[in-house]
Amino acid sequence: MLIVFKYCFLLLFADITHEPAKNGELLFPQVLRDEAVARLYELGRVSDVEDYLERTFLSPASIRAGKLIRRWMDEAGMRTWVDFMGNIHGRVDGMNPSAEALLIGSHLDTVIDAGIFDGALGIITALSAIKALHLNGTLRQLCRPVEVIAFSDEEGVRFQSTFLGSAAMAGILPVSALKISDKSGITVQDALRMSSTETTEEDFLQLKYAPESVWAYVEIHIEQGPVLELTGVPLGVVKGIAGQTRLKVTVRGSQGHAGTVPMSMRQDPMAAAAELILMLESLCKKPQDFLSFDWQSDMESFGSSLVCTVGEISTWPSASNVIPGQVTFTIDLRAMDDRGREAVLYELSNQMYKICDRRSVACSMDRKHDANAVSCDKGLSMQLKSAAEKALKKMTGGESEGGVPVLMSGAGHDAMAMSHLTKVGMLFVRCRGGISHSPAEHVLDDDVWVAGLALLSFLEGHIQ
Repeated sequence: MLIVFKYCFLLLFADITHEPAKNGELLFPQVLRDEAVARLYELGRVSDVEDYLERTFLSPASIRAGKLIRRWMDEAGMRTWVDFMGNIHGRVDGMNPSAEALLIGSHLDTVIDAGIFDGALGIITALSAIKALHLNGTLRQLCRPVEVIAFSDEEGVRFQSTFLGSAAMAGILPVSALKISDKSGITVQDALRMSSTETTEEDFLQLKYAPESVWAYVEIHIEQGPVLELTGVPLGVVKGIAGQTRLKVTVRGSQGHAGTVPMSMRQDPMAAAAELILMLESLCKKPQDFLSFDWQSDMESFGSSLVCTVGEISTWPSASNVIPGQVTFTIDLRAMDDRGREAVLYELSNQMYKICDRRSVACSMDRKHDANAVSCDKGLSMQLKSAAEKALKKMTGGESEGGVPVLMSGAGHDAMAMSHLTKVGMLFVRCRGGISHSPAEHVLDDDVWVAGLALLSFLEGHIQ
């Protein structure tokens, strides 16, 4: 009697959690859209600050968010745990627990004054797809283990060191990272201890997954750019992630009185910095006017991926009636081609010293961060593209026109770190106005749905 009641209850629950598409397949709107969207907003309310969303590495809000994620993992039929770097894991073994595992994930932390979709969308979409398999009784039929990971740190806000969670799993984070301090003097190791995770150097080294135990890593993320919205398509396949260099430029001149030093006699680092920034803009807009490559045929493609940004400027002594003695500014330079990125940096250095010599100021340029470009696995990308196309056809009843676009990512993602462990693939989801890292960040409910459908279709390809 109990078995019959349970079966009838499951049938009733199935009726309210999915509906047939025109081709007879199930779309699970309650799970992949309604519940997923509700969870995104619920997670978006878990913040360390009342007035806006801020959830940094192992902060109190991050711990609360992790508990929510583990509860939702349990509901999806997954075995859960927290590792020594605070990453949240949920795993289902499938029919062959010893097979190479498929890892799916994104990050749980946020920037300051964040939107609710960056990072969280990839976690919630993965849990929704797993839950859909759980509800239709096929979760245990997966031919390989599937593990969903909510990484503890990608943004690097608290410790100014990105990818703490995923880099530790990939084995590329040095043990010395445990000693990095935040602005309050709390180290990464202290933060772990305060969250009830006592991490020794031996524990840290055990975080790395064995490459032979992993089949691939897949990540779903908002695009954080305007391309998909312009094309009118909710999903895109990522072909690669741009390499990045961060620089700090310091320009030193002669500090003086704003009213008494003649213009012709000034050694003004502010004017020099302004010229340097404009030169950088010209170099990055039209690299072909500055560079002489031996791969000119790739120049157009390289130029379209090259972006340069000056995000911070500071002066000393920073007074309105004083010619500054020193100006510092940052440069963030990204491109899909690492050799081209190095060529731009070389030319930037040449042009900088010419300008500084002409203006009789001293200039220095320090490289603060380097990350090589990452190419997504072609075979994995083809599978994700096929899954995305199937999802779009299901949503439109087979009336979808055009294909799923292939685009690059100018932003860094956990997939960059995970590429050191295994092959990676990514799907982008359209976001309104291309806006991210802002409370104005927004994804349509139906776009959350189609992203979940795409991942569900991808996972169904791993069912025996």
